[in-house]
Amino acid sequence: MRRSRTPDPRVCSINAAMQVLGEKWAMLALREITFGARRFDEIVFNTGAARNILASRLRSLEEAGVITKVQYETSPPRYEYELSEAGKQLFTILHSIRDWGDRYARTDPENIAVFRHSCGEVLRPEMHCAACGEVLDPDSTVTADRDVHQSDLTPSGR
Repeated sequence: MRRSRTPDPRVCSINAAMQVLGEKWAMLALREITFGARRFDEIVFNTGAARNILASRLRSLEEAGVITKVQYETSPPRYEYELSEAGKQLFTILHSIRDWGDRYARTDPENIAVFRHSCGEVLRPEMHCAACGEVLDPDSTVTADRDVHQSDLTPSGR
């Protein structure tokens, strides 16, 4: 007979990242800032987000240190958004998500934009091991030094 188990989620950096980035409008705002749209109205136009929701997501991204808000006009005060160093590190992740969407989620291939690297070739992001240069894929052997669960962090196990 199978016994029910009490859920004991892993403590994981993916979960921590999703707390910051895991909302549709946050990711689309980052897409726009990465592609060069810096002003609020441009980001609203290109995402279709409601102004109040977008403002909230931009504040969250700023508080998390992913973007910075830079004043470009004083009277009235107006701002642009830029990627912080942490935000710039999302560049390859955003392009990997875009590439996956192009390959597996889009049903309109005639409307897919082709992104090219400065060498002229189509951009296809790949992840490499920084030490040995091996391309990582789902069949690569990747291990964690430790496996921490919520119960490991709390004295009572809850």
